Order: sequence, then C-alpha cells, then structure tokens
Amino acid sequence: MTHPHPTKIVPPATQHLTAGPYSPVLEVKAGSFVIISGQAPIKEDGSLYEADMAIQTKATLESCLVQLKNAGCDFNDVFKVNVYLTDLANWPEFNRIYLGFMPKPLPVRTAVQAGLLHNFLVEVDMWAAKP
Repeated sequence: MTHPHPTKIVPPATQHLTAGPYSPVLEVKAGSFVIISGQAPIKEDGSLYEADMAIQTKATLESCLVQLKNAGCDFNDVFKVNVYLTDLANWPEFNRIYLGFMPKPLPVRTAVQAGLLHNFLVEVDMWAAKP
C-alpha cells in the first residue's frame, strides 16, 4: 500500500541504549483504528506449526499481516504491538525476525511472558491507524 505513515516519533522522545526494536512514544493520526486479536502460529487447516521459535514467529507475523490487510491496512499502519512469549529467553530470536517485518518508525511495544494455549511459543496482537 502506498500511503503516508500515520505515526511519527514524538520529539524529543529518547530511550536507553539497550532498548529493543521499538519506539518510545508515537503520535498517531488516524481516520479510524484497526485492532487485530491475538494471532498465533496456526495453519489454515487448524494445525499448529512446529515448536520452533523462528518458524512460529514468522507464521504469527504473517497471520497478523493477513488480518491487517483484511481491514485495508498493513504493517506501515501499525502503531502498537503486544507480544506474548511462553519463555522470555526467546526474546532475541523474536526481535531478530520482527525487525525483518516491521518498517520504521517502529511501533511502540509491550512484551510479557505468558502461559499460552496449545504449544504456542508466541502470540501477537496489533493496533493500526487506518488512513
């Protein structure tokens, strides 16, 4: 999709040197909001992806993009991401893959360790600003 990014980093927002791939604060301009529910590594036939963090992260983010596109958005419109991991030791691997999907400015983000259904290693929900 070609449209102006609905968010910008609010100056003089800064963050510590060890901060991960996220923006500390964003200003959002939107015609409306699109919120997708938690997406997990589930195939179209309802089966689960193997218990591999890289595979599950990629599948989950691809599922997020499908849902965003259903609402006329894409990752450029996302301003808030919530990440749920069964083990925070998987955080570096999640971040490595996440950076390959998300454009700048990076959304604001929250991540927590959580008990997830089935054999999910990750679940993600997103908020987007529809232009």
